[in-house]
Amino acid sequence: MKILDNLLLNTDSYKASHWLQYPPGTDATFFYVESRGGIHDRTVFFGLQAILKEYLGKPVTKADIIEAREVFAAHGEPFNEAGWRRLVDRHGGRLPLRIRAVPEGAVVPTHQALMTIESTDPDAFWLPSYLETMLLRIWYPVTVATISWHAKQTIRQFLERTSDDPSGQLPFKLHDFGARGVSSVESAAIGGAAHLVNFMGTDTVSALQLIKAHYHEPMAGFSIPAAEHSTITSWGRDNEAEAYRNMLRQFAKPGAIVAVVSDSYDIFQAIRQHWGKTLKQEVIDSGATIVIRPDSGDPVAVVHQCLELLDEAFGHTVNTKGYKVLNHVRVIQGDGINPASLRAILERVTSAGYATDNIAFGMGGALLQQLNRDTQKFALKCSAARVDGRWVDVYKDPATDKGKQSKRGRMTLYRHRENGSYRTGPLLPDGSAPPPDYEDALATVWENGKIVRDWTFAQIRQRADGERL
Repeated sequence: MKILDNLLLNTDSYKASHWLQYPPGTDATFFYVESRGGIHDRTVFFGLQAILKEYLGKPVTKADIIEAREVFAAHGEPFNEAGWRRLVDRHGGRLPLRIRAVPEGAVVPTHQALMTIESTDPDAFWLPSYLETMLLRIWYPVTVATISWHAKQTIRQFLERTSDDPSGQLPFKLHDFGARGVSSVESAAIGGAAHLVNFMGTDTVSALQLIKAHYHEPMAGFSIPAAEHSTITSWGRDNEAEAYRNMLRQFAKPGAIVAVVSDSYDIFQAIRQHWGKTLKQEVIDSGATIVIRPDSGDPVAVVHQCLELLDEAFGHTVNTKGYKVLNHVRVIQGDGINPASLRAILERVTSAGYATDNIAFGMGGALLQQLNRDTQKFALKCSAARVDGRWVDVYKDPATDKGKQSKRGRMTLYRHRENGSYRTGPLLPDGSAPPPDYEDALATVWENGKIVRDWTFAQIRQRADGERL
């Protein structure tokens, strides 16, 4: 929404007073971001580049300052008008910050520094803290990319066990159905883009636009013609088969893939009678692959039964690994899919002798919405401040929750050159060598108002795909 474009108002209310709260003589601060644990033991870093380009790429203006001054005056908070005006006059509204981060697409264990933020102008030491609210939202794309990546590892395991073509099948096995289930189009774009780090199937159009704008990828994802309940039920129950026939006539061409939701009335009757008898020959003659979509009931049981019924109607071949691959038809399950149900379905159909080739998944709310900052326990904390010319450690260590203990000092992330392990350690002076066998894993991505490291989406995908459980 354009009414929310003012960066100075993209913060928490109490941040407006924090410039007055640091010790006298403070002229620099240093912050970091980490996942302090959570559901998964490693995260996929993604989304910072889009955030920086979208929110920090436009210089702050005097009009922004005037608007913020008026808002905070009416809101009951002090406002650092002089400080912001200095930034406009001295830096042209470009923010004097240095942001370093692990390359996007990197898979990093939790409890490690993923990015650092430091001020570069002594008069703007308060700036990293002011931007915490906006920058910490990196938790969202990282968490979505992490959920999607772990789902990919699960599907990969079953494909490698049961399919003759694991690498060809994998990119389209988990489709993003989440655009309608998130809180905003912005969430859809950011979360949908994070999913596409790992897969190439999506119905979230806004994600494609974000990736095109910020990651140099003209088309990052793909979809197919697919029916929804309204386009089927508008034909009436007595004409259900005609609704399906219309899908074949409109879209079923040699080599095409067409998805048809078939549970509007009775999924099992639809397969037995309509698909398995009335339309069987038309399906075969079309040369297309028809993907049947159940959308209700217990996902594990329903998917298994649908495969059995389709097998009875269309038959199967047996691949070189001894698993059945259906002829002409497949199943996509998009209802009730989450990491646990996805694995349970694959275990069930695999035990029944069906290759993972036969099934794809759609995930909506569990992919883009059923998560929060605590899913991976994300935090952005100050770890050092320069006071009277000397750097001092800044940290918290609550007696009531040691899990919230923060790191201290200026830091970076080191990566072992041979085994790829990570460890957070002190940021060394320029020109100093890192610890033996380690290299600095953080790169400067933003410096004083400019992007200085611009990843392509292809690079990010390659990096994430190179890591395995």
